[in-house]
Amino acid sequence: MAEKKELRRQFEEVPIEAGIYEVQNMENKKIFIGKTPNLKTLNGMKHILNMGANNNKELQADWKHFGPEAFTFTVLEVLEKSEDPSFNEKKALEQLEEKWLNDKQPFGEHGYNRRTKA
Repeated sequence: MAEKKELRRQFEEVPIEAGIYEVQNMENKKIFIGKTPNLKTLNGMKHILNMGANNNKELQADWKHFGPEAFTFTVLEVLEKSEDPSFNEKKALEQLEEKWLNDKQPFGEHGYNRRTKA
């Protein structure tokens, strides 16, 4: 019981950081690039995939087909926050995601992302 409380305390002490992450299927090498305002939530994404409830149908189907052990989760970049009062974290996170989408091109046979219309 004390160990559980200590783990929770350690978890709560970790700062909340926004960032970009990659999910890679090690079997077919397809990737998904995503953004989150809280990188701690990546375990939640794994849980959603395990429950069969992820809204990316192709990623969800491969998760079910290949199993969780076929996937790796990697933090690609943590968003650097600014003290500037005009700093917009949501917009900065979207720009960071766009940079990584352009760099990695996780579309079609290479990935699980879908191109958005500008």
